[in-house]
Amino acid sequence: MNRIKEVLKEKGIKQIWLANKLGKSYNMVNGYVQNRQQPRLEVLFEIAKLFNIDPKELIQSDHE
Repeated sequence: MNRIKEVLKEKGIKQIWLANKLGKSYNMVNGYVQNRQQPRLEVLFEIAKLFNIDPKELIQSDHE
């Protein structure tokens, strides 16, 4: 599970902006946001860099 949806909301960023910055389709990013699919590790690190946060903040552990 990822926290991309929560971080987008916290930062006031739209999915379309993220899709454009990543060079991915809106549908692909929406899949990440809705946790229907998970981004590759490289993409997760790129998202964290765009958000200016630690990549660990994008990951939600099942043990929490």
